[in-house]
Amino acid sequence: MTVFEPSYAVSALENTETDALEHGKTYRIGEVAEILKLKSYVVRFWESEFPQLVPLRTEKGQRLYTAEHVALLRHIQTLLHKNGMTIEGARRILDHEEYNRASLANLVPLAAASIPLAREDLLQQCVAELEELRQLLRPGA
Repeated sequence: MTVFEPSYAVSALENTETDALEHGKTYRIGEVAEILKLKSYVVRFWESEFPQLVPLRTEKGQRLYTAEHVALLRHIQTLLHKNGMTIEGARRILDHEEYNRASLANLVPLAAASIPLAREDLLQQCVAELEELRQLLRPGA
């Protein structure tokens, strides 16, 4: 299990990043590299190693990264640089996390079918709380 270390010192660049990401802004590879303090070629290499990382492309083929992409890159960076994992190990962690997210998404509707309507509001509250927890556990949250 991966432990995320909260960062309490947030730079002006990260504040700008957070504001922009919340409004659906996309970033070019150079901007993402600057935000994460990486070289552009590292980001391109990670794209080839992690199938979960597929940036959007402009008509001319330029990479565009969304908030989810930046969060995933930050998570990969943590696994590789801070936790000292290999690329293969980080890939396994991401695959496992993706499987768990899919399993949870499938489990909730199945459980809802077996609960009487009188308890449906309780189920909706549980789902909302689980979504809040998911947001808190995302990298950079």
